[in-house]
Amino acid sequence: MIKKVHHIGIVVRSLEEGCRFYRDTLGLPLHKEATIEEQGVKAALLTLGDCEIELLEPIDPQGGVARFLERRGEGLHHVCFETDDIEGELAGLRERGVELIDQQPRRGLAGLICFLHPRAHRGVLVELAQPVE
Repeated sequence: MIKKVHHIGIVVRSLEEGCRFYRDTLGLPLHKEATIEEQGVKAALLTLGDCEIELLEPIDPQGGVARFLERRGEGLHHVCFETDDIEGELAGLRERGVELIDQQPRRGLAGLICFLHPRAHRGVLVELAQPVE
């Protein structure tokens, strides 16, 4: 079951500059920061109530986030929904014929994650996340 919006993903050219605005100007606390080599990004999660803002800076010029930045510039990248059962959600979406990017969950900054193809959702990239401790 989808529980809530977990985070909103925003692509930035510089994680440091993005944090300056969201953390320093808006006052959102930095929750977590990491480099995720397999996704080609440096990322930061900033807390906003019971949701988060995820900033993504590409580090791999051939990666999907870098291509997004090149084509569309900085801005909204994806919406992530939280679930307690990412495997079950994926199976249900597959059964309903939803086009998936990830066939299996993988590790990400928000826990176990997977992406659904934007063609399935009116052009919006949707991520599912199952937080892990």
